[in-house]
Amino acid sequence: MHDKRPDPDALLARVHADERAQARGRLKIFFGASPGVGKTYAMLSEAREKQAAGADVVAGVVETHGRADTGALLDGLEMLPRRVIEYRGVTLREFDLDAALARHPRIVLVDELAHTNAPESRHARRWQDVVELLDTGIDVFTTVNVQHIESLNDVVAQITGVIVRETVPDHVLERADEIELIDLAPEELLERLRDGKIYLPDRATAAVQNFFRKGNLIALRDLALRRTAERVDAQMQRYRADKAISAVWPTRDRVLVCINSSPLAPRLVRAGRRVASGIGAPWVVLYVETPAELRRSEADRDSMTQALRLAEQLGAETVTLAGENVAEEILALARQRNISRLIVGRPNRPRWRELLFGSTVDTLVRQSGEIDLHIISGDDVELAPRMLNYTPTSDWHGYGSAAAVVASVTALSALLRWLFPDFAEANILMAYLLAVIGIARWGGRGPSIMASVLSVLTFDFFFVPPFLDFAVSDAQYVLTLVLMLAAALGVSTLTYRLRQQAEAARQRERRTAALYAMSRELANVRGYEALLRATVRHVGETFESQVVVLLPGASRHLQPWGSVAGWWGSELDQRMVYAPDPKEQGVAQWVFDHSQVAGRGTATLPSSQAIYLPLNGARGVVGVLGVRPQQARFSFAPEQMHLLETFANQVALALERARLTEETEQATIVIETERLRSSLLSSVSHDLRTPLATITGAASSLLEQALPPTTARELTQSIYDEADRLNRLVSNLLEMTRLESGAVQVKKEWQPLDEVIGTALARTERQLAQHPVAVSLPADLLVSIDAVLIEQVLINLLENAARYTPPGSPISIRAFAKNDDLVAMSGIKQVVIEVTDSGPGIDPGDEAKIFEKFYRVANTNSGHGAGLGLAIAEGITRAHGGHISVANKPDGGAVFRLVLPIEGQPPVIEGLADIEAVGVAAAEKYPSFNNL
Repeated sequence: MHDKRPDPDALLARVHADERAQARGRLKIFFGASPGVGKTYAMLSEAREKQAAGADVVAGVVETHGRADTGALLDGLEMLPRRVIEYRGVTLREFDLDAALARHPRIVLVDELAHTNAPESRHARRWQDVVELLDTGIDVFTTVNVQHIESLNDVVAQITGVIVRETVPDHVLERADEIELIDLAPEELLERLRDGKIYLPDRATAAVQNFFRKGNLIALRDLALRRTAERVDAQMQRYRADKAISAVWPTRDRVLVCINSSPLAPRLVRAGRRVASGIGAPWVVLYVETPAELRRSEADRDSMTQALRLAEQLGAETVTLAGENVAEEILALARQRNISRLIVGRPNRPRWRELLFGSTVDTLVRQSGEIDLHIISGDDVELAPRMLNYTPTSDWHGYGSAAAVVASVTALSALLRWLFPDFAEANILMAYLLAVIGIARWGGRGPSIMASVLSVLTFDFFFVPPFLDFAVSDAQYVLTLVLMLAAALGVSTLTYRLRQQAEAARQRERRTAALYAMSRELANVRGYEALLRATVRHVGETFESQVVVLLPGASRHLQPWGSVAGWWGSELDQRMVYAPDPKEQGVAQWVFDHSQVAGRGTATLPSSQAIYLPLNGARGVVGVLGVRPQQARFSFAPEQMHLLETFANQVALALERARLTEETEQATIVIETERLRSSLLSSVSHDLRTPLATITGAASSLLEQALPPTTARELTQSIYDEADRLNRLVSNLLEMTRLESGAVQVKKEWQPLDEVIGTALARTERQLAQHPVAVSLPADLLVSIDAVLIEQVLINLLENAARYTPPGSPISIRAFAKNDDLVAMSGIKQVVIEVTDSGPGIDPGDEAKIFEKFYRVANTNSGHGAGLGLAIAEGITRAHGGHISVANKPDGGAVFRLVLPIEGQPPVIEGLADIEAVGVAAAEKYPSFNNL
């Protein structure tokens, strides 16, 4: 039965899903309750049928377990060779995924979907291999037992006492295109087991005594049948939705309980629970929010809220809909959900009201069709007629305004009638109707009804002959007045209902917008503080409540977090009120420990000031969200609770994302540390081993052999050189460690720069022996530095230049004071020291890398150094507040520029002769030392 066209959006989504399904392979699962029911046999039988029909079928992995009848079905099927893996002295034969992908048949058989692959395989589980095959467009036939389904793992363990380690995620079964149930009665399965058709006789006896007990097999069979039935039911529901079938197909019982804000609601909920549990059917509790329900008193609405919460506690799904016609909303949901039984309460209104205004129960009886209807009655106290405790929609100002508007319309109409004697009565009637519409729009239902009655009376009194009298001389005016009253009442009622519906729509839109705004902000903010501030602000504004977020500490004890460590008000000033007291924190701790909602308005710890929700993440509870309404007796309606739970889920995901970000950063640091450690070990082990081997070899030659003096001297020189090299390497390592640990203390003192450079040149005399060195710096240049550390920087730069520069190429050192506009503005002087070589230069992109630890230029044959010298130079320079850089010269070579800040005024230095002595020694060695 097709009552309407399919939903275009749903149809389009289905088309897109079908397109995606066509791009991947089809998955067929042969599903059984236990081993031995014949899943592999059924899979091979269908594979042979497909092959006979011309399909390209390949057996990827098939486990026959020695069963002759199953093995016979493999004859004629192409078998992929197994992948051989050697693991701890054991040879394992696994499914070869790469071979299957390379072969790319139409259908591949992969037995035992839950199997765990051997180590060193691409995937840990066989179902992951199957997913990769499907993604490449290959159809897969596979087998699985019910005990291997992840969601049923604990149920199976409780029934059988056996914990199944190999499981398949439920989503793998959900994406299957076809599931075929292979069923076998427990008696027949046990007989096959005793006959040795499942296991060998020695294993069969143990199996019967343990897993293959008859009770276990019956329970597993029940689980398999139920799981298959659920899948078939879901397929039927999808087909009904695709075809827009509104008629109920009673293939499975479903119960719908309809409640309102009457005292009968809890009784209906309990009756629905009894009916649903008696027939083993899912059940839904529905509340239709109409304008009449919105006018109920707070007590009535609170009783309805408690009834919905009772339904959720009893295991029902609760649904809240907004609409005008209750019966239409009920039947629409019933046909959408394929409901077979409706449960409603007996109406408690007088019969005359039902005849005059209609009855929801009567409408359901006439229009329910194939749906069974259960009418539940209550006792006399429950169903006694009661006053309608509607919340007033308007105060006396609204009624006064209505009277004033009607009087104004009457006066205006009378004036127009006096000025224009032919002014039509129809215009006056339209003016009254327009006034009624306006009053219904802005004044409420009560004032609009009063305006409708007043409009009829004033029209009769002032504009119907005889005038100024309620008598009617012409009978046709009676019909006019009746129609006018009906039209006015109808228009006022419809206008008021539209107003109520628009207000309800605006509230839903505000909540949706609030959820979207919070989700967007939580996705953009970084850090716990910003995230929690966004949370308390959005939740507080949306629910007009005070909010607190509590997160676990090191001992899993909850505590408010950061500067939002307290109830944060929803007022405009966002003022902190106070922190939760110990009792409230105890409630929050219980929520955190048990992962359940508790607090105000719930069945657990209801005396609390607030309601507390667990922030459930993928890896457990990450915190607790507390919400305290501003009104003392306010309790959240179910739809508000659902929205609040959605907010809590969003917050939990954001908190978990922030935690994962921190963990990722920490993991990155650990990985980088391990990488540096590996680089250190790799570099240091080689650089330590080489000089030690040289020293050991030379020393053993000197000890064991009588060598000529020349050879002995050469060996001794080698020992000295390698020992010196080893000493420099160890010194660099220690210096790098001190720099990274912050143990290096810079002790600045005023020093003549030529003394520092001269000392560095003297200490690198041997390394610079094959290079002419030119030094240029101004006389009497005093700098405030740590002389020992800066000497080390210069030594490292000079050794680097000597190492990477061809023998005979010049090296120059130049120093000068920097006096540009920027320096003049800052008031801090700077001195620049440049070390220039004539080597190959720096490759583009390596300008910053060469100052990293353990980095060595790849296109050099120097072979020495651990890549620490320039990193140490950069660290010492940074500790001085300066910076170091490198650039290529236009004519070839590289220039290292060291910039150091010089603060304060230099003192007058006595004993300049001692200082000049060092410069003279340097000038004698390096004639181009041109400042002396």
